Amino acid sequence: MTVTQLAAFGCGYVATAFAARLATSGTVTLGTTRTVLSASILARTGIEPVIWSGEGPAPPPAIPGAAWLVSVPPDATGCPVFRALSRDAPHAAWLGYLSTTGVYGDLGGRWAFEETPVRPLSREAANRVTAESQWLSLGAHIFRLPGIYGPGRSALERVREPGARRIVKPGQVFSRAHRDDIVSALALSIARPRPGAVYNVCDDEPAPADAVLSYAAGLLGVADPPALSFEEAGLSPAGQRFYAECKRVSNARAKSALGWRPAYPTYREGLMSCLAATPA
Repeated sequence: MTVTQLAAFGCGYVATAFAARLATSGTVTLGTTRTVLSASILARTGIEPVIWSGEGPAPPPAIPGAAWLVSVPPDATGCPVFRALSRDAPHAAWLGYLSTTGVYGDLGGRWAFEETPVRPLSREAANRVTAESQWLSLGAHIFRLPGIYGPGRSALERVREPGARRIVKPGQVFSRAHRDDIVSALALSIARPRPGAVYNVCDDEPAPADAVLSYAAGLLGVADPPALSFEEAGLSPAGQRFYAECKRVSNARAKSALGWRPAYPTYREGLMSCLAATPA
């Protein structure tokens, strides 16, 4: 399928990169954002910005026949975009919703597949489950994403932060996804639409967070951030919830159904690419 227009509801880090990729084929993007400042940034990238907070009057419906990508965070009653524009959604040429692998909850290090029952531990992940159900009722494609990183938003930046530290929790692993690998999966889904499909989009090697930070430090030629045990770290409630989940996420369905392969199969290739993209 070829699309000439994209409506990106919540035009953030991933959606902006997706719009840039589609623009190379002539696709025009309308993107919603919350502030005048972010709208001006979108405009400079060639995206037509629409300011919408997610509450109150809805943004103008997407142009009929446009592809839709929804990444607005849900609330307790689901997705604000669904509430505002669900009647227009059936006219979309393709409909994608960015969700989270957090819907699986804690699997004690076991593998999460798309058919794995969802057991969200946090309120935010529970809201995602509600939003997924809403969009699936309209035949959306659901993309469950783990920790997203890429240029300007990676362990390289965290290592450079004042007071950086490595939290060590033996046996703990996380899956990750480079932004550009997510973009390529979205593009392949448009080319091979399967309404109602759910895809995990992640790398091939779940890894401990402290190992990733150590590798980033090595790339930068700096000392490893100090190591702290999980018990010593004094994490916020949100941080504690993050470390309460341990799972390995399978990307086998995206590979078999879409012909997708991550350009950055592990954090090593991904971080080396991020470093190469960093201005001198």
